[in-house]
Amino acid sequence: MTDSVEAQDDSYAAARLRLLTEEARSGPPRRAALAALTDRWLGGLATDAAAATGTGGWALLAVGGYGRGELSPRSDLDLVLLHDSEKSVGALADRLWYPVWDLGLALDHSVRTPDEARKAAADDLKVQLGLLDARHLAGDTALSSALRTSVLADWRNQAPKRLPALLELCQERAERQGELSYLLEPDLKEARGGLRDATALRAVAASWLADAPREGLEEARTRLLDARDALHLVTGRATDRLALQEQDQVAAALGLLDADTLLREVYEAARRIAYASDVTWREVGRVLRARDARPRRRLLGRSRSVPAGNAPERVPLAEGVVEQEGEAVLALAAKPDRDPVLPLRAAAAAAQAGLPLSLHAVRRLAAAARPLPVPWPAEAREQLLTLLGAGESTVQVWEALEAEGLITRLLPDWERVRCRPQRNAVHRFTVDRHLVETAVQAAGLTRRVGRPDLLLTAALLHDIGKGWPGDHSEAGEVIARDVATRIGFGTADADTLALLVRHHLLLIDTATRRDLDDPETVRAVAGTVRDTSTLELLAALTEADALATGPAAWSTWRASLLAELVERVAAALDTGDVPEAADRDSTAEEERLAIEAARTGGPVLALHAHAEPDGEGEALDEGLGVELLLAAPDRPGLLAQAAGVLALHRLGVRAADLRAVDPVGEGQVALLSWRVSAEYGALPETARLRADLARAFEGTLDIEARLAEREAAYPRRRGITPPPPRVSVAPGHTSQTATVIEVRAHDAPGLLHRIGLALTATGVTVRSARISTLGANAVDAFYVVGKDGSPLSPPRAADVARQVEAALR
Repeated sequence: MTDSVEAQDDSYAAARLRLLTEEARSGPPRRAALAALTDRWLGGLATDAAAATGTGGWALLAVGGYGRGELSPRSDLDLVLLHDSEKSVGALADRLWYPVWDLGLALDHSVRTPDEARKAAADDLKVQLGLLDARHLAGDTALSSALRTSVLADWRNQAPKRLPALLELCQERAERQGELSYLLEPDLKEARGGLRDATALRAVAASWLADAPREGLEEARTRLLDARDALHLVTGRATDRLALQEQDQVAAALGLLDADTLLREVYEAARRIAYASDVTWREVGRVLRARDARPRRRLLGRSRSVPAGNAPERVPLAEGVVEQEGEAVLALAAKPDRDPVLPLRAAAAAAQAGLPLSLHAVRRLAAAARPLPVPWPAEAREQLLTLLGAGESTVQVWEALEAEGLITRLLPDWERVRCRPQRNAVHRFTVDRHLVETAVQAAGLTRRVGRPDLLLTAALLHDIGKGWPGDHSEAGEVIARDVATRIGFGTADADTLALLVRHHLLLIDTATRRDLDDPETVRAVAGTVRDTSTLELLAALTEADALATGPAAWSTWRASLLAELVERVAAALDTGDVPEAADRDSTAEEERLAIEAARTGGPVLALHAHAEPDGEGEALDEGLGVELLLAAPDRPGLLAQAAGVLALHRLGVRAADLRAVDPVGEGQVALLSWRVSAEYGALPETARLRADLARAFEGTLDIEARLAEREAAYPRRRGITPPPPRVSVAPGHTSQTATVIEVRAHDAPGLLHRIGLALTATGVTVRSARISTLGANAVDAFYVVGKDGSPLSPPRAADVARQVEAALR
C-alpha cells in the first residue's frame, strides 16, 4: 500500500471516529454524513486503484442500506464491483477490499459482470432486494445505470412471482424471530415489524403493484434506525438485538427517560411497520388475484372469461358496512359524520365476519366520526361487546382501530397501557395486547357464565391499572368503575366489574398458594366474591387471563386446583356454610405409599410420566412431564432433604404439595406430591433416587457438599441480575391453624432445598406447603407452626420471615 493510500485511510478513520463521537449529531444526519464520508474514501480508493492497475470498464456500487445512503456505526459495507466481460478486475478488487479489512470494517462484497449480477438477482431474492437500492460510487456511470435499470425492470416484470416469494420470506423470518412489538429483547432488524419489513415495503412499492400506507412509516423506520445506532455505539458491536442489560444505556444515549420508555417507542414503531405490512400484503394479494382473473384474449370476437370492468361485489355486513374484495369497507351511503356508533359497528361487523377492516374505511372513520356521548348509547356498548366476542379475528380489527387512534378516542384510559412493556418472562405480550388477548380467550368461555358481557368487559380491563403507579389491581378497580359508567353499564354492573378487576388474581393465587383443606381459605374467597354469579365470572376471567399470559401461566395442574377451589367456594356460597377442616382423602396409590413408608421407616416413591397434552394451550404443561409421589416418616428438615436430593439429580421442582397423614395409627408420614422436570437429559432411575433419599434421611449423604462440588465443576453462566428474594407473612386471616410464610424468588437449582434449610433453622415445623414456579419465578407458600403445634405469634412470624429472606439473599 502506498503512503498516499495509507494517509487516505488514516484520514478516513480519524474523520469517522470524530463523526461517531459527536454528541450534537445523531440520527439521519449522522447516517447520511457517515455514508457520504465513506463514499469519498471508497471512491478515491477505487479511482487510485484503477489508475495504478490500468483497469477500465468498471463501476463500484453501494447496495442495501449503504446504497440507501444510511450507514449505522457498525453496519456492513455492502459493495458490488461491476466490470465488463473483457477486463479482469482482480488487482483492482484487492486494492479495494484490503484497506477496508485493515480498518476492521465489516465488508459484504461481490465482483460481477452486469449479466452475472442479473443472474444472481434472479437466483437469490435477497441479492435482488439489495440491488434495488444500488447506488453509483465510482467508475463508469453508464455501467451502473444500465444495471440499475435492468434490475428494476426485471423486478417489475417478475413481481407477480417474486412478491409471493418475498412474503413467504417475511413470514418465515417472523416465525423465527417473533413479533418485535412484544419482545423484551427484540431484534430491531429481523423481528416482525423491524427494519427488514420496512425494506420489504420499499421493494413492494418499487414493483408498482401496490404501495404501503406512508403516514408515520418513515418516522417509525427512523426510530428503529436511531435505536440501532445507539445500540452499536453502546456495545461497540454490530448487533441488532436490544438486550436487557443494554437498554438503559441505549435509552440514555437517545435522551429517553428509561428503558421502558425506549421499549415503548420501539414497540410503537414496530406496530406501525407491521400494520403497514399487513395492509400492503393484502393489497398485493388483491392485485395479483385481479390480474389472474383478467379476461383472456378474445377469440372470434368473444371473451372467454368474465368481462373486465365489472364493479366488485359488495355484500352487506351491517348498517353502513359491506364486504368488498375480502375486506370490510364502508357502504356508499354511510355517513360517519352523522353516525357516532359507526366505528364500533364497522369493527364488530368485520371481526364477526373474520375480515380485516380496510385502511380507507378506518381512516375515513378516524377523520370524520363524531365522538360518542357519555354514557354511551346501548348500541355502542353492544357493538363493543360484539367486537370483543369475535375471538381471534378481534385482534387484527383492534390493531387497525388502534393504528389510527380510534381506541384511545373511545377509551382514553387505554393510552397509559398502549405499548407498555411487561418485564416478566411469564408474559408474552405488552399490557394492551395482553388485554385484547384475554378478551379473545374469554370469548371462548362465554357459555360458562350468565353474564358474558361482564366477562368480556372485565377481560379487556383487568390489567388497565398497570398504566398507573401502585398496585395495578387497586388502580384498575377505580378505572374499571369509571369506564363501566362511561360505556353505559348501570351501578350494580359497574360494581361487579370493579370487583372482578380488583380481585382478578384472587382465585389463582389462592388455589396455588393456599391450603384448600383449610376452611379459612374457602371462607376468605367466599367473603370476597359474594355470590355464585360473580364466582363463575371470576373463574372464567382467571382462566382467560392465564391462557393469554403464556404457557407457564396455565396447565392441567393449575386448572385442577382452580376447579377444586371454585367447587368448594360455590358449595359454601350455596349453603352459606363453610365446612370444618378435614383431611383430604388420599388416593389409593398415596395410601399404599404411606403405609409402606410407615412400616419400613424409609422413603417410598413413584414416578409417573404424563401423557402428551392434546391442545396448544397445554403444550408445555408448565414445563412438566413427571409426577413424583414421595412418602416418608415425618421428621424435621424432611422437605429440605428431599428437595436437595432432587436438585442433586438435576430435577427442577415446578410445583409441590406437602401434607402429613397417619395411615396406620403409628406415627405421622409426610406425603409429598411433586411436579418435576429434568434440567436436561433423561430422568433418574427410581432406585437411585430412592437410595439417595434414604441416605439423606439417615444423615450419610452430605447434600450441601455435593451441590457445592457440582457448582464448582459446572458453574452456571451468569445472565441477568434478578430482583432479590422477598419473604413475607400472609395476613392473619389466611389460616386459623397455621402461619403462612410466602417466598417469592428467582428460580434456581436447589432453591427449595435452601428454603427448607432456612425454615428448619428457625425451629418451625412445615405442616404443609404449596410450591409453584412460573417461568423463572418461584412463588411458594409454607404453612408453619411452632413447637406447640400452634400458629406463630406476629413478632415470631416476622422474625422467621426475616431469617429466611436473609438466608436466601
